Parts: sequence; structure tokens; C-alpha cells
Amino acid sequence: MNGAKTLVSTLLASGVDTCFANPGTSEMHFVAALDEIPGMKCVLGLQENVVTGMADGYFRIARKPACTLLHCGPGFANGMANLHNARRARSGIVNIVGDQATFHRPFDPPLTSDTTGMAQTVSAWVRTSARASDLGRDAVEAVSAARTFPGQIATLILPADVSWGEGGVVGTPTVPGQPPPIDSGAVDGAAKMLRDRRDVLILLAGHGVLAEAQHFAWRIARATGAKLMADFVNPHLARGRGRLQIERVPYTRAEAIEAIGKFRHVILVNARPPVAFFAYPDVPSIHYESDTQFHVLSRPDQDPVEALRALATLLDAPDAEIPDAGPRPEPASGVPSPEGLAQTLGALMPENAIVSEESVTYGKHFYRFTHGAPAHDWLHLAGGAIGDGMPVATGAAIAARKQRRVINLQADGSAMYSLQSLWTQAREQLPVTTILLNNGRYDILLGEYKKVGAGATPGENAMSMLDLGNPSLDWVRLAEGMGVEACRATTLEQCADLMRRSFSKSGPFLIELMV
Repeated sequence: MNGAKTLVSTLLASGVDTCFANPGTSEMHFVAALDEIPGMKCVLGLQENVVTGMADGYFRIARKPACTLLHCGPGFANGMANLHNARRARSGIVNIVGDQATFHRPFDPPLTSDTTGMAQTVSAWVRTSARASDLGRDAVEAVSAARTFPGQIATLILPADVSWGEGGVVGTPTVPGQPPPIDSGAVDGAAKMLRDRRDVLILLAGHGVLAEAQHFAWRIARATGAKLMADFVNPHLARGRGRLQIERVPYTRAEAIEAIGKFRHVILVNARPPVAFFAYPDVPSIHYESDTQFHVLSRPDQDPVEALRALATLLDAPDAEIPDAGPRPEPASGVPSPEGLAQTLGALMPENAIVSEESVTYGKHFYRFTHGAPAHDWLHLAGGAIGDGMPVATGAAIAARKQRRVINLQADGSAMYSLQSLWTQAREQLPVTTILLNNGRYDILLGEYKKVGAGATPGENAMSMLDLGNPSLDWVRLAEGMGVEACRATTLEQCADLMRRSFSKSGPFLIELMV
């Protein structure tokens, strides 16, 4: 058995059954093995950042890793932005990266690069297989690393001759290790604080904002009077009816201080003390008062359900039903606004939908208008590198096996980083509704320009780098060119009609909402 067949067989035996791919010459034996060995779902992305973003979205919903297939170092480099986002989201991914044959590399052919060095910046585990007989063992270790709670990125570099070489042995899958145990002292300390004080915030992140953890968090809050909030950077939240009406720590320092500044004690559940995305002149980097005391109940690599269950038990917090969010909103009307779009989304989204949100500035207050929507999952940009909304939506739809409607709330500027995702949605006939928010500019950067002290208003030269006009992007034609049905809306009534229409379809649909 050659190395490529060994690798595919080992991946399948280890539970990796989906491959997001953009292959090249060095990977052709792996491509052939995927063709010959049944069981692997192969999904083509037309750019590597789409491939890695799809793998991220897939993991967030499937809760198991897929593999990517990338062409040498430059192909890996193309996918690094969304691997950065996936690392911050703590998603499990196994990257298979082709490389020059070992005997060819010393000649320094054009595609030769330091793939290992690049991979180390976004991966928890990196290895180059030296021979076909090593591939089974290496693949088992890669999958094990990717499945380490809550998820990690593993990168396996595959020289071409190792792929075609004979002597491979299929690896024996291993059982993933358990997360580190919760510190009983941390649970005792949190319980004492919650009994003694009323100025306590419980800040949730990671798996701490998924449905099971929310129920324990609500029991604790109801029994003690503590307040609950989610970290701003959360890759995946359980939202809607039956879930907490929880808000995130705001993006700006002033709003964050207003939201959490009154709490002198903050219990961290898989969260970190909130800080700014960027530095600003004469503005502190921290998004809390300097005398705030933080107490770690569970680290990001620990199980928050275990921690919250132990805390609820120690407090003797009784079972408590999460409060009803009230009536579902009615669709809004008139000129598009963030509040109106959120209200319309809350009114119309189907049961068990998945929302992939990369609306950047437009989605600032979406949460409070969608608490009354049916139960759904909400996926955020976790690492700040724009261009993940569309591929994450695509990967999520594949993970849900086309059984759930995915709604992508997508800013126009960041959409241009990975618009090739639409082609994959069309090819796979995925139930994705993209609401493309077209304001014709990088709106967030207009505010950042002033906040960093660059000037009150961008001049002509600066504005030319922040404006997306001249010519304006026509998203209806772009989508149709990728095989996706699309229409433009200029009012919320039109948007609502198009949303209803899209939700009745089995395939993708794009709504260009002029904002």
C-alpha cells in the first residue's frame, strides 16, 4: 500500500470523513487515493482561504475535525488567515499539505518554501512525514492532536515521494484524551465569593456559551444573584428560545466599561479578561476597571460544563428553567437598519437555523432583537482576520448535512476576501442564505481612522483606500456568476420577502441588501 492510501485509510478509521481541498501536482497520489477508497466526502474550494474557513465552520457544528488538502507552502500561506481564525476559535482541523519530493527539494524548485515555519504559527502540532511507513502513525497523532479538547490545528506535511512510496501501514486510532480536571479549590473559591458578594459577573466563553453549560450557569445566577455575560470573542453560541438572553462584552472600551465596570469580581469560565482588539493613543488596553479582580473557574482547555455543574452542586442551586424571551418579533419595515434587519431575522428565521455572522459594524446590536427567535446556533469571527463568514457558513452547512438553513450575515468588504465560497455552495447545493450588507466601503475603518488619531476625516487619497466604489460591486451579478440565485433589496419589506423565498429553497440564495 502506498503512503497516500495509507493516509486516507487511517483518516477514515480515525473518524475523519470530510476533506476540503484545493490540490496541486504534489498531492495527485492523495487525490487518487481519495478516489479509490470509499468513504471520504471531498469538497472543492476555489481558493485555499475558503478551504480552511470551511474546515473551521465544519468543526464548529460537527464537533469533529475535517481534513484540508493544500498545495505546498504557498497554498498553505493562502489559507493562513482563516487558520488563524480557526486557531482562535479552537477548532480542530487536520491540514494535509503537499511538498516537494525529498530528492527534489535540494534543487530548490520554485514552490519550495518553509512550510513548517509557516505552519507552526497557526498549528498546535506540525510534522513532516519522512517515509510511507510513517504515515499511518503520523496521521493517528495528527487526528489525536486535532481532537484535543476543545480543538486544535494539526498540520501534516506530505512530500510527494512519501505519498507515492510503498510500505504504508494503516494506523490504529487512539481515544482522545480527556480535558484537564477542574480545580476543586477554584470551585470552592467561586462558591464562597458568590455566597458573600453581590457584585459578581460570570463571564462565559468557549463551550461555556453552549446549551448545556448555559443551564448550569443560569441555575448559579438565579441562586446567587450573579450576572451572566459572554466574552466578545465567541466562535459559537447557542441562542434563541430556551437559551440565555445573554449579551457579549461590547467591542469598544467605553461601552465595555459601562457594561461590566460595576463588577469588582469576575469569574472566568473558559474566558480571559477582556482587552481591546487594537491600541489607541492614551486609551488603556484593558476593557475593565483596573481594580477588577478575576477568578478562574475553568481555563479554555478545561470542560466548562464540569466546572459549572460542580459549582451549581456546591451552591445547592436548584434546577431552574431559563426565562422565556417573550413574543417573537414581527418583521420590520422601511429603510434598512441594523435593528430592523435583526428584528426581521428574529421574526423569520427557521427552526434550528445556523447564523454565520461577519457583519462587522452593522451587527453590533443584533443580539437583543433576536432573543425571541427559535433556537439556533450563532457563529462569530473569532480571530479578527476578515473573510471567514462565507466559508464558515459553507462548512457549517456541510456539517449539518444540508438539514439546517444557514444564514450568512455578511459585510461587503470582507465578502470579497472569500466570495469563491458561493461557487462551492452552488456546486454542493447547500441551503445557505447570504444577506450581503452593501454599504460600498470598509465602514469599520472609517471609525478606526478617527479613533487611532490619524485624523478627523480621511482625505481623498486615504478615502480611496477605504471606499469600495468606482466601480461599485454588483453582488447580484457576482453571485449569479458563481451559480447562486440572487436579488437586490432596498427596503426591509423586500428583504423579508426574499428571506421567505430563500428559506423555501433547497439550495443557496443571496440577498444584496443596500444599506
